[in-house]
Amino acid sequence: MKFEVTEHPNPTSGERIAEILQNPGFGTNFTDHTTVVDWSADAGWQDARIEPYGPITLDPAASVLHYASEIFEGMKAYLHADGSVYTFRPFANAARMNASARRMALPEIDEELFVQSLEVLVAKDKAWVPAGDGEALYLRPFMFGTEAFLGVRPSQTVTYRVIASPAGNFFGGELKPVKIWVSRDYVRAAPGGTGAAKTGGNYAGSLAAQAQAAEKGCQQVLFLDPLHENAIEELGGMNVFLVTNDGRLLTPELTGTILEGVTRSSIIQLAKDRGLTVEERRIGLEEWAKGAADGTITEAFACGTAAVITPIGELLDGEQTITMAGDFSTTMALREELLGIQTGKVEDRHGWLHKLA
Repeated sequence: MKFEVTEHPNPTSGERIAEILQNPGFGTNFTDHTTVVDWSADAGWQDARIEPYGPITLDPAASVLHYASEIFEGMKAYLHADGSVYTFRPFANAARMNASARRMALPEIDEELFVQSLEVLVAKDKAWVPAGDGEALYLRPFMFGTEAFLGVRPSQTVTYRVIASPAGNFFGGELKPVKIWVSRDYVRAAPGGTGAAKTGGNYAGSLAAQAQAAEKGCQQVLFLDPLHENAIEELGGMNVFLVTNDGRLLTPELTGTILEGVTRSSIIQLAKDRGLTVEERRIGLEEWAKGAADGTITEAFACGTAAVITPIGELLDGEQTITMAGDFSTTMALREELLGIQTGKVEDRHGWLHKLA
């Protein structure tokens, strides 16, 4: 599909971009342009375009504002040593977005069009890709219902967009183990619900628990499955892994209540490459606490597009603290290898990279 281009009338100066890239933060600055493709039940996908980044005009009765008909993805684009820009497994993100679309009664988008929308935006705003260690241009494809109506049914008009934001460390500053709060008051998802879809409502529902975590001095919250003896599920926006002292990597299995992370599946492959035994199964919080205490579980980490791989140092469950006593050597080795592949410093033996510009 051909994307028509409308240039930004007042693009950000090179000096201002350089200033932003000195300390990109996360999700606070945005590039000059956005890609847009519209959909209607009658005409399908149409009117692909690049336009200046700016406010979106919506009817007050738009479906997304009343019925949360919205999904999104998260990806990163990395600057390589030769000046080219690559992203990581974009077709996996496209497939996951379509799975979310099916669950949320939104139209699926052709995977080639999804990837093309990334290519044209990054090519246009390539100057915004940071070059610092571990830094990237964060890409946010999203789709939402725009039809103006008050009635509970799928929207007959939809807009798909991509915006981009230079990104540093998700948790800010130097990478160090994070502290996690165990939520006993809230549940992230339930069987048959939307837990496996990447939809905004899941994240809105996690914010009260996240606020509790912040009050306790924690950076994230861990949700449990009370229907299965408080099995660990995932964090507010990341998957969880545990490392044992006998070469196993444990992670909650995908039961329909957990988001199938692209980073998660990549880590599983890299771990198997290293000879680790990967176990995808239900893991009770009690098993984690007991394993940390007797030394059988030595490391824990969170993973996702934004955070990549971040070690978990402590888990606070009410008055109980679970402390990870390991040196995070496996965690950091996996992080270094994954980032190395994404930035072009380590061989991409699985063919995960895709050139954007």
